[in-house]
Amino acid sequence: MKSSKKQNTADKIMTAAIDLMAERGYNGVSTEEIATEAGFSEKTLFRHFKSKQNLLESAFHRYHYAEEMRDLFDEQIKWDLHADLLMICRTYHKIMYQNRKMIQISAREHRNLPGFQEETHKHPQQLKEFLTDYFKKMYERGKVIKSDPEKQAVAFLYMNYGAAMGRMNDDPILGTISIDSFIEESVSVFTRGLTP
Repeated sequence: MKSSKKQNTADKIMTAAIDLMAERGYNGVSTEEIATEAGFSEKTLFRHFKSKQNLLESAFHRYHYAEEMRDLFDEQIKWDLHADLLMICRTYHKIMYQNRKMIQISAREHRNLPGFQEETHKHPQQLKEFLTDYFKKMYERGKVIKSDPEKQAVAFLYMNYGAAMGRMNDDPILGTISIDSFIEESVSVFTRGLTP
């Protein structure tokens, strides 16, 4: 009971921080304002997070996609290239859009905070490792052509990262293309390119 109350408090503080920082930037909001917005004292914020940067890093790790993607690769892979890539893409885009405020904060603030850039790269790096391992195993099963699995993973990641960021920023290059049709088309092209 005590730990769930503690997590609930931390979650409220992180949510308030994300909302305020997305609106006004990291330097545009104080820890006192974050604590007040969450309904707690600044002392409570510091007891949980020690510093504003720790708060931001904790929020990033809590609301990013690494754990959900780990579960997906551990439990839901069917070893069918098209079906697996569709599932991975849909999950990735769903999480990226749900966490768009956090992603936009990290894109904007990573250069201003020492060590934050390294922290924000842990999740994409982990996803790259999951994908690399997946493509390697698919080759061993004879389901994809011989190629460099790490380069396949990077190409797949950047294709989807670009679309996710474009969607978040209302990029006109996407025009009338829905995220669902982008996912379908890009996965079909990727699947055709790798299928023996």
